[in-house]
Amino acid sequence: MGEERHSLTGADGVPVMSYLEGVRDGSPWAYAIEEIGPGAADAVASRMPGWVVSAPVELGRALLNRGARLLRHMNVMLCDLPIARPVAGAAPDGFRMVPCDRPPAEIFPAWFAAYPPGHPDYRPRDGEKALEEELVPLLTGEEIGPLLPCSVLAVRDGSPGRGEVVGGVFVNDSNRGPWVADVFRHPDRSPRGLGALMLSAALVRASEGGLTGIGLVVTEGNPARRVYERLGFRVVDEAMTVMI
Repeated sequence: MGEERHSLTGADGVPVMSYLEGVRDGSPWAYAIEEIGPGAADAVASRMPGWVVSAPVELGRALLNRGARLLRHMNVMLCDLPIARPVAGAAPDGFRMVPCDRPPAEIFPAWFAAYPPGHPDYRPRDGEKALEEELVPLLTGEEIGPLLPCSVLAVRDGSPGRGEVVGGVFVNDSNRGPWVADVFRHPDRSPRGLGALMLSAALVRASEGGLTGIGLVVTEGNPARRVYERLGFRVVDEAMTVMI
């Protein structure tokens, strides 16, 4: 994807930072930041109130010192698919893996339930808004980029229709290349360990589809990081997302 980069200038009119622009939770969002001069923290703090900013850790900490609010501290991880270590095995009895071809309304219950209070990525939000402003743009490609065919859903057999969606892995074609935008499972409607199996299935499909690498981010302190490392992901960077 060839997205247009924007520049932010300092008080003297000299560019101090470039970034990509999007929308996150209804707020303008600056991400994929590159500092190109001194004074980026002061420029962001003074000229971007109300923005969500995803920045390298050093800039993120400088923004926190200037009154920003931390939304997420995350580790950036990459997996070289030729040396990935997917878990062998099929879905547990009563479940199956299918392509991510269901409408958002069928995916939403499991996706929304996957982040209850106490989860490292939990945040209070309205369900209807989360569906329309978060899940729909993610699935349609408006948020990050087009959904790739290696994305998978886990469904429960014996449910009405084509089966109840209980989990999934979204892989999008982002400006950073193939990107795991979400790995989720319904905590009450699916077994533990399903997340590793779903992600493994997505990695295998990605490799079979000719991809050579996939990235993701995981929140600092989230035990899922150990699962990702076991599958072949490695930490390559850290970042912070803050509200200015």
